[in-house]
Amino acid sequence: MMARLILVLVAFTLASGAARAEQERVVAIGGSIAEIVYALGAEDRLVAVDSTSLYPEVATELPDVGYMRRLSAEPILALEPDHILAIADAGPKPVLDQLREAGVEITVIGDEPSPEGIVDKIKDVAEALDLADQGEALAEQVEDDFDALAAEVDEVAVPPRLMFVLNTGRGAPMVGGTGTSADAIIRLAGAENAVTGLDGYKPLSPEAAIEAAPDVILTMNRSVEISGGREALLALPDIALTPAGQNQALISMEGLFLLGFGPRTPEAARTLAAALADLKQKPVN
Repeated sequence: MMARLILVLVAFTLASGAARAEQERVVAIGGSIAEIVYALGAEDRLVAVDSTSLYPEVATELPDVGYMRRLSAEPILALEPDHILAIADAGPKPVLDQLREAGVEITVIGDEPSPEGIVDKIKDVAEALDLADQGEALAEQVEDDFDALAAEVDEVAVPPRLMFVLNTGRGAPMVGGTGTSADAIIRLAGAENAVTGLDGYKPLSPEAAIEAAPDVILTMNRSVEISGGREALLALPDIALTPAGQNQALISMEGLFLLGFGPRTPEAARTLAAALADLKQKPVN
């Protein structure tokens, strides 16, 4: 009798927990966070995302609470969320504090641009959603994909030198130094970052760009658009006199796919490696 009662209580507790999870209203702040929520099959809990949440495309149909670093409490509170999953650099901090004071649970998710960082991100999101088993399965899948990728790029004899260029349309373009997601994706693809001795995203002078001597310019599709097209970007003073500029060697990819560091990152690195292989087959000017 006692054993049966315990089983009933356990079943009731699990059912109650599942019901609470189903009813929980979640806001995802950060493109990779939303992507992980969908990959875990928990998209039915989402009531809003931020403006960087562009994948899967269906995520763009949800209410948009704005850019992740320029959030405002009022539009988020209007959605009556129970839980916010926020990428580490979301903010500003006073807004997050205001949301907490209003009774909204906030889980801050780390964003280290590395295979290990992605695995941790997946597990942290899954734990916050009470989906630990699904998180373990997704993390294992991503780890296997990274292992396969590493074996593929190890075959590259002479790694090409890439320079990631970010054009915001304001002032000189910036390049990605060490510690950036750009640096990490370059290395994951089996290439080298031509920018050395520089941390983070910083403006680079034409002289320093020439000294870096990149073989290839890597950028986002959005930067190409802002620059006025592929040829216009390659004609920028910071780029034109580099080997990449002279040989018109440029690769552009969708920003979240390239730099988001979510479940699709092994695919992104593989896509970049394939694009580099294609460029290598083209004749040099």
